[in-house]
Amino acid sequence: MKFLKSALLTGLYVLLPLMLLWIGLREIGGLLATMAEPIADMFPSEVFEDLNWPGIVAGILIAGAALVVGIVAKLGFISYLAQKFETHVLYRVPMYQMLKIISSSLVRAEKSDVIPALIEDDDGGGDPCYVMEIHKNGMATVLLPWTPASFAGSIKVVPVSKLRYLGCSVDEYSRSISFMGIGIEDCLAQPAGKSDRKDEVI
Repeated sequence: MKFLKSALLTGLYVLLPLMLLWIGLREIGGLLATMAEPIADMFPSEVFEDLNWPGIVAGILIAGAALVVGIVAKLGFISYLAQKFETHVLYRVPMYQMLKIISSSLVRAEKSDVIPALIEDDDGGGDPCYVMEIHKNGMATVLLPWTPASFAGSIKVVPVSKLRYLGCSVDEYSRSISFMGIGIEDCLAQPAGKSDRKDEVI
């Protein structure tokens, strides 16, 4: 009886993560297909009829569109106009900046609107945080993330002098936070100077 119970628990331990992963991948495929609909509508309707793997095709469409947009965005005057449009128009749209922060971490963007940091305490430790904004008076707005939801948490205003900036990417930092802190040691081992990345915060 103990053998059967042990075998059942072992089987569940192996199968449950795989089943949840499969469900998650199916949901992501459906989400990609929905996201790719505006791009697919630019082609004749018969091109994308009766697809066996719509999620994969949707991913290819999105990647192709992103490549084209990225190449165009590399042009100097286009980049300047896009930055002005984003600053004066898109940042006024509710939730845009938050969605940009999340997406930049997911795709490992070269630049991010947030900075991984640690709020240092007097004992040599500290609280992991994201620096969201630096104020002119020497204070900073930070997000103290929860785990495993690494982009949910509480907001706090702290002195900039209390912050220790880290050299790892937002993607690495958020992943370690979502893993209950596992891997955060690697981020702490990559120090960044306080003035190195301050200008990236909006």
